Amino acid sequence: MRITDLLDPRHPFPSLEIVPPLGGITKDELLGNIAPLMEFKPRYINVTTHRDEVRFVSLPDGTFRREVTRSRVSPVAVCGSIQARYQVEVVPHVICAGNTASEIEWLIQDFQYLGIDNVMALRGDSLTGEKRFTPTPGGFSHADELVRAIRRMEGGDRFCIGVGAYPEKHFEAANSETDIAFLKQKVDAGADCIITQMFFDNEVFFRFVDRCRNAGISVPIIPGLKPLTTARQVQLLPESFSIDLPVELTEAVRKARDDREAVRRIGVEWCTAQCRGLLYEGVPAVHFYTMGKSTSVVEVLRNCF
Repeated sequence: MRITDLLDPRHPFPSLEIVPPLGGITKDELLGNIAPLMEFKPRYINVTTHRDEVRFVSLPDGTFRREVTRSRVSPVAVCGSIQARYQVEVVPHVICAGNTASEIEWLIQDFQYLGIDNVMALRGDSLTGEKRFTPTPGGFSHADELVRAIRRMEGGDRFCIGVGAYPEKHFEAANSETDIAFLKQKVDAGADCIITQMFFDNEVFFRFVDRCRNAGISVPIIPGLKPLTTARQVQLLPESFSIDLPVELTEAVRKARDDREAVRRIGVEWCTAQCRGLLYEGVPAVHFYTMGKSTSVVEVLRNCF
């Protein structure tokens, strides 16, 4: 079933995002990690994908050979496993980064074969060391190109296509207005819904939604949340995701100092308050970034759903 057909403000629900595990983990271990979250009946689970890693191997003649390596289990395998065990909708990520147009078409064929109805179309990250994103030869430079390409593929119209958005502006965008304009291009290309990057201040989300509506973006916008779990994330999350953390939250974490459980509790309480506030304002769903750890997310879900 398409995400847009599941959304109903009268019956809000949680959705989840998981990261395919590193190689070596078994299917039962992966599904066991998800099991505690299924109590709350998420209507769909997003499965991220990562571009293949590139390394250079030195050769005897002094030159180097470029090798592509993959450290994580295929999202196709993960999606199939989740579907078989839990009968829940899966939403695999499809990224421009590291893929040619033909490779993406083959991936879409695999998803069609599995009976998957939803995908997230994303540009993906730059390679380590790249200042700006460099498209793969024969691939796509931007997510709107990817959305348009999926729509043109055989069977592409059957998919509900989600795209990402940044309530606090993508770090590469010159300003918020430009960022919203790029988002509208993705919607105009055929995207059906939007799932936001994590944020820690609900007012940031509400202002973002207002700007989107004023720009003519009418598709559903689903907020994304993540509970803070460690003191180190006060530094890492802004660095990794270009987001702001409210002073009240960072001060509470600072006062907790080295008490790891106290910091985790602060993160759960903050995320619970955010989720309740969003539900009060009528959002049809709240998307949770699990980052492979379910304990804090389980507590938030228990508090809110």
